[in-house]
Amino acid sequence: MREVLQFQPIYQERVWGGRRLQTLLGRELPEGPPIGESWEIVDRPEAQSRVRGGRFGGSTLRDLLEHHSPEIMGPKWGKSAPFPLLVKWLDCSDRLSLQVHPPASAAPALGGEPKTENWYVAHSAPGASLFVGLRPGVTRAKFVKAVAAGTAEECVNKISVAAGDSILVRSGQVHAIDAGNLILEIQQNSDTTYRLYDWGRVGLDGRPRTLHVDESLRSILWKEGPPDLVRAAPTSGTIASCDEFSIRRVVLGKGERVRFPPGEQPRILSVAAGGVTLTGPAPAKSLAMGDNALLPWSADLEFEAPEPSILLVTEDFA
Repeated sequence: MREVLQFQPIYQERVWGGRRLQTLLGRELPEGPPIGESWEIVDRPEAQSRVRGGRFGGSTLRDLLEHHSPEIMGPKWGKSAPFPLLVKWLDCSDRLSLQVHPPASAAPALGGEPKTENWYVAHSAPGASLFVGLRPGVTRAKFVKAVAAGTAEECVNKISVAAGDSILVRSGQVHAIDAGNLILEIQQNSDTTYRLYDWGRVGLDGRPRTLHVDESLRSILWKEGPPDLVRAAPTSGTIASCDEFSIRRVVLGKGERVRFPPGEQPRILSVAAGGVTLTGPAPAKSLAMGDNALLPWSADLEFEAPEPSILLVTEDFA
């Protein structure tokens, strides 16, 4: 099997979004309100990725898992199990809300889903930052007071970033993405977000967006410090590792190749810079900057870089 599964993007309007998925990634966006997210690979009741072209063209990801799970995920995968990850692009033209996702210990009681996520910064405006984790010495009482006073930003760890940087944000960590960042987010399959603070703005409907202060305070892991930022580097290596997935950065020079043998595990291949072409018999298959593809368990695939390229390989999720 040489199938590389790409899906039709599902665009999401967001008050903090913009048009950089078009200007930087070459996407054709719908007219109208700002587009903040592109859901690239998703298997949820409210959103289903559809295969773009190839043998499975038009099929939903749920269809694939129901009828072809041994090929896609491996012989031990239960066909009714949802795809465990959600892959999305975020165009943060404005600052996102200060928020938190519930950890597994709190999610059931709150009726939500845990969501550990990794952010890979593909583009960053000068001076842009990320907010992840509480600063040392911030207690629950101090934080509650700061939220009420509109000074919560002073309690959160702020990190300056540049293109190529990456950070793992675990469930239970307070976080926000600053304006000016274009981010590839690889996360658990969850859409539970509790907003603590929204910088005093209104939503696309002109009304203040709903806050979830009580749920947020019950979700925060107060004793967990901020995570380490993985800085951009010209070398291959692991950039994220957690119980839910791992991510490798693969740096290729012009003409270099990377192979993914069959029968190991399913993978997600994301092109962070440059591009690659599938080697072997025609028809040729190319992946460009911004593309995300699911590489099935049964596929024997080798890619060549026609130019210097950076790939992200997400593994260990099945």
